[in-house]
Formats: sequence, C-alpha cells, structure tokens
Amino acid sequence: MLVHSAAARRVVWAVFFLLFVPVFALPLLVIAAASFAGGWSGALPSGLTLAHYQDIAKGDALTALTTSVLTALAASAAALTAGTWAALAAEKLGRRARRVLDGLFLLPVAVPSVVVGLALLVAFSQPPFLLNGTPQIVIIAHTVLVTAFAYQSVTAALARLDPAYEQSAAGLGARPGYVLWRVKLPLLLPSLTAAAGLCFALSMGELSATMMLYPPDWMPLPVQIFAATDRGALFTGAALAVALMATTLLVLLGVSRIRTRAAYR
Repeated sequence: MLVHSAAARRVVWAVFFLLFVPVFALPLLVIAAASFAGGWSGALPSGLTLAHYQDIAKGDALTALTTSVLTALAASAAALTAGTWAALAAEKLGRRARRVLDGLFLLPVAVPSVVVGLALLVAFSQPPFLLNGTPQIVIIAHTVLVTAFAYQSVTAALARLDPAYEQSAAGLGARPGYVLWRVKLPLLLPSLTAAAGLCFALSMGELSATMMLYPPDWMPLPVQIFAATDRGALFTGAALAVALMATTLLVLLGVSRIRTRAAYR
C-alpha cells in the first residue's frame, strides 16, 4: 500500500468503507433482502419467504436466464473475435489510420445504446437483411455494444507485449501464422479472458437496445426484470435480479480461474 503511516492507512480504509458501503454494498444488500421479503412496510423486510425463487424455478424466468446466458456467450465470442482481429490489424497501421479505427470501435460506446438499437432496427427491417424479430438481431446489438471493450483490452495488452518473443520466433524461421497462434495469442491469453469476462458481464445487464429489438420468444432476463418491476412486482424483480447477478458472478469466477492459469502459464 502506498500509505505507510498506520494512522493514515486507517483513515484511508475508513474513507473507503464510508464510500463503498452506501454507494455499492447497501443497494445490493437491499435487493438481496427484498428478494426474500413478503412485505416491506418498516425499516426491515417482513414475512421472509422463498416463494419468489420458487416462482423463478417454475415460470418463464429460467428460460429468460438461459436466453441471457446464450446471448451473452454468443455476443462475447463474436466481440472477442472481432476486437482481437481488429487490434492485431491496427498494430500494423499508421498512427492516423489507427485513430480512425479506434474512433469507429468506440462510436457505439459514445452514443446511447438505445440509438444503437434503433439503428439496427432500421438497418435490418428490410430485405435482403431481414433480421427484425429474430434472436440474431439481439445478439448483433450486444456484440456491437461490447466489441469496443474487447478491442481496447487487446490493444492495451499488445502495447505492453514484449516484441522480443515474436522477433525471436521469426528469427528461428517460424512463419507469421505460427508466430501468431503459438507465440502471440498465448501471451495475450490473460487479457483475452479478461476481455471475454467484461463483455459477458456487460451483455448480461444490457437493457436499452434489447428492449427495442427482442422478439417474444427471445426475452433476456433484464427485460423480464423491467417488466416485473413495471407492473409493481418489486420483490419478484429483486429475486430475478439476484439470479442474474449470481449467474454472472459464477461465470466471471470461472473466467477468472482460466485467466489465473493463463497468467501462470
């Protein structure tokens, strides 16, 4: 820790908890408590029950959760592939061309996601690319929204990568394709897994563009959470939110284990 004084460290920790608890931890604890509540008329919830989670297991929530996971996995894989390819290509470009490419990839992040959803809705509502009302358009929207993060993560990793490994392999006669697959990508694996985890988490929670595009048979869980809370079922919405958070954290923990092994390797 950069603070060496014991008193100063205690002050830093106190400030951290004063900021962390009310801003980050308390809202999550409220959602978790509400998911078990039968009512909430006082300072604490009352009538604790598991009924909301039982309803999740019996109703359409499990299907919506599966839809969210499948959408996030597909969007993360597509975003990681496109972002990695673009970052590797940008490494060979000049400074001006690289800036243009950076701007193109960051454009979906610079505008509201509802604008991205509207743009895709207009673009894919007419032949020959008629995707309106299909799961594919939802996956494309999520891919467009998260690719920038994969691109930036890989670009930053490439900037820190020691070129001596690549040069040594090339000096020993390795072909460019072999150097890419056997040297460069393994060195980038920790950053690739981190980018995949970030893309997955962002896709799992995306709502604005999804609301404009999702078909009735492909409803991700954030849409169902919004629908539940919109009709006043706050405790059911809280249980759905807890299920969404738990699933996302489980996947991220699995990705972090892969990343740790990749870094050790």
